[in-house]
Amino acid sequence: MLRSGLEPWHLLIVAVVFIVLFGSRKLPDTARALGKSMRILKSEANAMKDENPVPVTDTAEPPAAAS
Repeated sequence: MLRSGLEPWHLLIVAVVFIVLFGSRKLPDTARALGKSMRILKSEANAMKDENPVPVTDTAEPPAAAS
């Protein structure tokens, strides 16, 4: 029967596939690049969350047209 969720042997299969695809030499570099990308993404998400948007008001009158 199929159950939801990952079991330990699923993770083992994924690890073997990564080793076969990337090779043992490129895995540390790939992990470093992934970690760096995650840090950049996290810092950008925090920067966007910390920004204070300027509220737009509808009460402003439109500028007068020059004749």
